[in-house]
Amino acid sequence: MLPDRAFFNTLADAAKAETLPRFRTGASITNKLAGGFDPVTEGDRAAESAIRALIEARFPGHGILGEEHDDIGLDREHIWVIDPIDGTRAFISGVPMWGTLIGFQSGGRSVMGMMDQPFTGERYFADGERAWYSGPDGERQIATRACKDLSDAILFTTSPHIFLEEEAERYHAVERHVRLFRYGTDCYAYALLAAGHVDLVIESSLKPYDVGALIPLIEQAGGIITTWDGGRPESGGNIVAAGTAELHAQAISILGNS
Repeated sequence: MLPDRAFFNTLADAAKAETLPRFRTGASITNKLAGGFDPVTEGDRAAESAIRALIEARFPGHGILGEEHDDIGLDREHIWVIDPIDGTRAFISGVPMWGTLIGFQSGGRSVMGMMDQPFTGERYFADGERAWYSGPDGERQIATRACKDLSDAILFTTSPHIFLEEEAERYHAVERHVRLFRYGTDCYAYALLAAGHVDLVIESSLKPYDVGALIPLIEQAGGIITTWDGGRPESGGNIVAAGTAELHAQAISILGNS
């Protein structure tokens, strides 16, 4: 038995019960990185624990890959990929650009996924075939925008500071060609791309849980998401997502040059 939309909503509701009451409340923060700043909050850990408990009860034979707790069963056919708060820096800053990412892989491919933004009440969901939005302005199927040239594109990245020096040169080479670029949106940028509001997202050094839920959302909305060299994105790394094949090809022709 495979999960359905109702179960994804149940998981998102459980995470929301842990994250939203802690948003803009000055919740405690722990730094995971000795030589820098990689924050985690009690909301991260509690939300992932809540999601895991429901999955283990409903699908005990499935594997789970998450950010905050130990992975289990990564050699199994079906694997859940969880990031309880993607955009923790936004979360601790009071900016509603974070989200809970719940992805589902089958046979090594990301096939279903949800991005939930509890504060705005928005959910973006890929059901295995199509992508959907639900929120304050209703529910509808979503699709990427038909932008085919960098000169017409809107580009998002979380921060230009995430790129290493040589990566930054390639990123900025793309940025110089686009119509508009914006920073600071984490997973929300991919949801906006799937819904046809932006055209291109470029990031680097992502983990599998950063993209697991977003891959099917982009693909089932009609877009393309790969590594900078055009490979499958399930393992993370340097990622580019585009609304059209033409735009994607233009971006990786720049990003993929060493």
